[in-house]
This record gives sequence, C-alpha cells and structure tokens, in this order.
Amino acid sequence: MNNKEFVTLLAGRTGMKVSEAQKTIDAMVSLMGENFQEGNSVAMANFGTFEVKKKLERIMVNPTTGQRMLVPPKLALTFKPNPTWKDMIKKGGAE
Repeated sequence: MNNKEFVTLLAGRTGMKVSEAQKTIDAMVSLMGENFQEGNSVAMANFGTFEVKKKLERIMVNPTTGQRMLVPPKLALTFKPNPTWKDMIKKGGAE
C-alpha cells in the first residue's frame, strides 16, 4: 500500500476529506520525527512502540579481503509491535 492509497482509506474510514487526512498524517509523522530527534520513544496504543536505540561502535571484517574495519556508533530507529499484532502475524493474518 502506498501513501496515496493509505490516505484515501483513512479519509474513507474517518469521514475526513482526503486533504485533511493527508495533513493529519503529515502532522503525525512530523511530531514523531521531532520526538525521535530528541531521543524519545513513541508508543501507540494497540499498535506498538518506536524507539531510537544507540548502536555501539564495532569491528567488522570484510569477508572478501579479510580486512578489519571500525564501524562508528550510530542511532537506529526500531519498532516493537504490540503482542496482539505479533500473534496475528505469526498465525498468518486476521482471525
């Protein structure tokens, strides 16, 4: 599903205009981005939690050349789904 399809479905289910639904999604993504930049996590009830995690620096070996390289530390965005969603996906979809 692409953005246009998602916005159209959201507008249909909520009774909003498509432009209003797009503005709502844009505002939500913008707010989430601001929280991620501050290092905060974003938890959505009945969906899951987005977290910014720090990956430590590590040594990597190039399998082709055998050369060792230092990979610098970085921040990564992770998602932990709600247990209900996890179970539903494991079972192959909606019950």
